[in-house]
Amino acid sequence: MEHVAIDDVDVQINPMEVHSVRKPVSDALGTTDFAMNYFELEPGESFSGGLHTHHDQEEVFYVESGTATFDVTTDREQVVVDERELIRFAPGEFQTGYNEGDEPVVGWAFGAPASRHDWDALQSYAYCPECEEERVQDVALAEGRFELTCTECGNVQG
Repeated sequence: MEHVAIDDVDVQINPMEVHSVRKPVSDALGTTDFAMNYFELEPGESFSGGLHTHHDQEEVFYVESGTATFDVTTDREQVVVDERELIRFAPGEFQTGYNEGDEPVVGWAFGAPASRHDWDALQSYAYCPECEEERVQDVALAEGRFELTCTECGNVQG
């Protein structure tokens, strides 16, 4: 049995620095088969920083307070998730969530079946300067920063 208070969990910021408060609760609890992250998003901040998918993990987001907006699919269809609502993404579904309002958002991200992502199973949908349009990009973490490789032309950004 493990027990932790949110206030006692250290803040760990995404390498893209897209939010000011992210607390990896699953690390503090020592989970291996379940990921849980607590977020406080100021206006303009996001959960992840870009449209992406996890081929190895489904994700559920719970908005405790405020209103979050999610871009879903590569067409960037928007879904608004209000306070006390949830949204689920199956493995392979592209999504990104953010605070486009004027008030803070407090939310949670839950993932399974693992507490850590397999980097080979993570892809982003981002602009490729070589293709001159948005494309699916393989994601790697190199020296603490994200590196994107276009699956269409092989261009590497990082």
